[in-house]
Formats: sequence, structure tokens, C-alpha cells
Amino acid sequence: MPVRNKLAVIGILVGNRGESACQVNNVLSRCGDIIVGRLGVPYKEKNIWVISIIVDASGDAITTLAETLSGIAGVSAKVAVVA
Repeated sequence: MPVRNKLAVIGILVGNRGESACQVNNVLSRCGDIIVGRLGVPYKEKNIWVISIIVDASGDAITTLAETLSGIAGVSAKVAVVA
């Protein structure tokens, strides 16, 4: 039986853009085949950057992506499965 993909939104907070932005972008580039859309917004008053990505993938792939992002210093990623 084939694995059914899930549609999810991953919210990413980047707290130290200078040190972690390159790593975040590298991870997202490697996972480009599962990313449906991406929106990034600087929140300068709080010195954080907020990125939301929509992904269409297996639950394991989504979890792995979020855990990989959260493993980068100054980065937090949370998943909301929507379908």
C-alpha cells in the first residue's frame, strides 16, 4: 500500500540570521521537491525572521525536515498538519 502524503505548514523562527540563515536556506534547498510554497518575513522589532513553508510529503519526511531545522543554532521549527 503506497504511503499517503500529508499537507503541512512548518513555521520557522530564525533568531540569529547572520549565523544560521545560510544553513536554513541550504536545508530548504535540499528539500525543495516537497516544498509547495514559502514566505519569509523579517520581524525587526524582535530581531527574528519568520519563515512559513507549505510542504506536501510523508509524515516522516515532514518530521525529519522540522527536526533538522530545529537542530540549527538559533532556529525553532514547528509543524501543523492541515490535511
